[in-house]
Amino acid sequence: MISVLAFIRVNPGKAKDFLEAFADNVGNVRAENGCIEYFATVDIDTGLSIQELNADLVTVIEKWESLDALRAHLAAPHMAVYREKVKDIVEGVSLKVLKEA
Repeated sequence: MISVLAFIRVNPGKAKDFLEAFADNVGNVRAENGCIEYFATVDIDTGLSIQELNADLVTVIEKWESLDALRAHLAAPHMAVYREKVKDIVEGVSLKVLKEA
């Protein structure tokens, strides 16, 4: 199993718009072969001094059965539709692909 953290930087004030588009695609992704877990998260203010808050950052948490399943997900037709839908909302994306140590 692999885990993925996708850090999605959205245009200022556009997190709600992004999350709506993301939610429209969640069912498609969860139906993919090899998808174990897939959901979006946003920062909450905990008052912890070491916490960095960013209202324009959405972190997607994913778990996949294999790297091949992740690669198939990235190439899925519904992901191309989703990327087109959010292209004017998203400033940038970075990924962490992880395995258990």
